Amino acid sequence: MTKELYVARDFSKLPAGRYRSDGPHSGEVFREDYLIPNLEKGLVIVILDGTDGYPSSFLEEAFGGLARSKKWKPSELRQRLVIKALTVEYEPYRDRALDYMAAAIAK
Repeated sequence: MTKELYVARDFSKLPAGRYRSDGPHSGEVFREDYLIPNLEKGLVIVILDGTDGYPSSFLEEAFGGLARSKKWKPSELRQRLVIKALTVEYEPYRDRALDYMAAAIAK
């Protein structure tokens, strides 16, 4: 199964915060309630476009936290997760998300 997960449409146009205690649109909520359940079913394509931006705390917790969760080996995670920026404006967010994952894997 392949799931396209549009952050702005399926989660929030205003993602913010690291932890669940920071609010309903935090990186932890996105990871635990959206990313992991869909990744357990198959390939997930995360589309970053359409939000008002991404704080580093959100990206690090959502994507770095996913890598730290050790639910999947790094090679499996790379096969199951694609992070896309459809427009150039969102490419820096995609790059940061990938960097946070790589840093978490390297530890």
